Amino acid sequence: MSASEPQEDSVEAAFRTTFDRKLLPRLLKLAAPYSKFVAGALVVLFLESLVQLAGPLLTAAAIDLVLTPGAGAASGSNVLVGKVLALFGATGDKPLALVVLSLLYAASAALAFGFTALLVNFTSRMGQGVMFDLRTKIFGHLMKTDVAVYDKTPVGRLMTRLTTDVDALNELFTSGFVALLGDVAILAGIVVVLFLMNPPLAFVTFAVLVPMVFVTNWFRKGARDTYRDVRIRIASVNSFLQEHLSGISVVQLFRREKKALDDFGKVNDEHRKANVESIFYYSVFYPALDSLSAVGMAAIVLFGGFQVIEGAMTVGAVVAFLQYSKRFYRPLMDLSEKYNILQAAMASSERIFQLLDTAPTITAPEKPVALARPVQGDVLFTDVKFGYKPDEPVLKGVSFHVPAGQTFALVGATGSGKSTLLNLLLRFYDVTSGSVKVDGHDVRSLDPRDLRSPFGIVLQDPFLFTGTLAENVAFFDPSMSRERIQNACLEVGLGPLLARLPDGLDTKLGERGGGLSAGEKQLVSLARALAQDPRILILDEATSSVDPETEALIERAIEKLLSGRTSLVVAHRLSTIVRADRILVLSQGTMREAGTHAELLAKGGLYARLYALQRKDAEAA
Repeated sequence: MSASEPQEDSVEAAFRTTFDRKLLPRLLKLAAPYSKFVAGALVVLFLESLVQLAGPLLTAAAIDLVLTPGAGAASGSNVLVGKVLALFGATGDKPLALVVLSLLYAASAALAFGFTALLVNFTSRMGQGVMFDLRTKIFGHLMKTDVAVYDKTPVGRLMTRLTTDVDALNELFTSGFVALLGDVAILAGIVVVLFLMNPPLAFVTFAVLVPMVFVTNWFRKGARDTYRDVRIRIASVNSFLQEHLSGISVVQLFRREKKALDDFGKVNDEHRKANVESIFYYSVFYPALDSLSAVGMAAIVLFGGFQVIEGAMTVGAVVAFLQYSKRFYRPLMDLSEKYNILQAAMASSERIFQLLDTAPTITAPEKPVALARPVQGDVLFTDVKFGYKPDEPVLKGVSFHVPAGQTFALVGATGSGKSTLLNLLLRFYDVTSGSVKVDGHDVRSLDPRDLRSPFGIVLQDPFLFTGTLAENVAFFDPSMSRERIQNACLEVGLGPLLARLPDGLDTKLGERGGGLSAGEKQLVSLARALAQDPRILILDEATSSVDPETEALIERAIEKLLSGRTSLVVAHRLSTIVRADRILVLSQGTMREAGTHAELLAKGGLYARLYALQRKDAEAA
């Protein structure tokens, strides 16, 4: 599949669906903590709808009771307004009546402004609260979810759940759902008023609704499909940008800037075409509704005009009909836009709830066993079998024992299962069969947090966070003393770096440790692990990404710090593990050889061949 083709999956297919009633209770539950804002919004919404209905009645009264010669207070449908004028003593005084009506009109406009401001305040505070709670809930869920989810799901998609999808729900709560209720309330109010004023003319006014419904349904279906297509295309654009900007150095190294630009042009053009197609529906829909509303208003003028000539209606009543019809048609147009908001919110809520409903499988048992303190660090693998996918085994019955305080090295080609063993030990995954034990306890019987607490780990690709150097070493643990952080840095050889940095431990690091070399990042990562004073230390290719000088510095620190700790070391550079108490050689998920460096060389097997090959390469270099 080319980069320009939309990759529609079950998630994007959600845009095909209409309103899902099953999601409604869950959406309402999100707003439950903010019920006072919901109640306030509904009350204000009702009052605003009443105020919105007052304007045309006041206009009709001004025309019939004041501006039309010979008109009385009972003219048309203005009896109620006539009684209001009587309260001000303005029934027979037309100038005073005109002033009163003008002030009442201004007051209704001011009230509408105030109610609208309150409505926006209530709905915005509710929406922001829902967004805050939902993002916190999603992030908390992602912190507890299985590592397997991250292996299968692109991080960009998970980021979309926290950002774009939550924003779609915010729009539903702030400007979608309540505004939809407001439009319905105004429409219902106008229908009642018009039928009270003149039923025959009301039927004429609403006759135009039939073609409007047809046009609206056409727009709804077309806009829904194109909106979904736009979302799929923008996802392709974002994916292309993330991949190529992250790998810009590789793109420039292989001189593929022009090819990348051409490919991006294709992806971007597909997004443009999808937007142009969606614009077509909008460009037809709104002018069509405007034309139909104009036809409806012309019908009111024609039919109402004849009734005025016959004396069955007043001029003010016809004007009121025209104003009400204009206010009636506009919400109809808005309802289609609200439908798009609702559609996007349904798709987003389905994606969010699907994520939140995915329960982690790596959890603490109901009655977890507690690791005795201090942890001894005894590790035992017994006939461990495991595969990331069914019928594709990665480990095929691996057994070994790491006594407390000893250093074991794991050696083998890429894909032999070295890192998988570490994932099972840390219980990022559970074994298919067999067992992994720490201090005699099956890791599945332990709380994962309790299990991982005695471990320190240094990975091949060190990951540093935005913050100070000290915060990265302490991993944002405020209880860790400054002295302990300082000692950990010095023990791994970070002294020269601290002396060079103007603020020392308080130096701010950029994203992923920006400003530090690969070797310095690895030293900080090693200091982070050692500051925890781990009982079991894991080094996963810890020296593979550093220069020989830095490697020698790290190895000297490691040699001193491995003493007295249980250690598992994964390394492609066999020179770094020659002093291990035992070396385990893996091949295609099985244990091929085991022994000390000297024993394995004397055996002349796979390890001896790998070691000889690496020495030959080193001498040639």
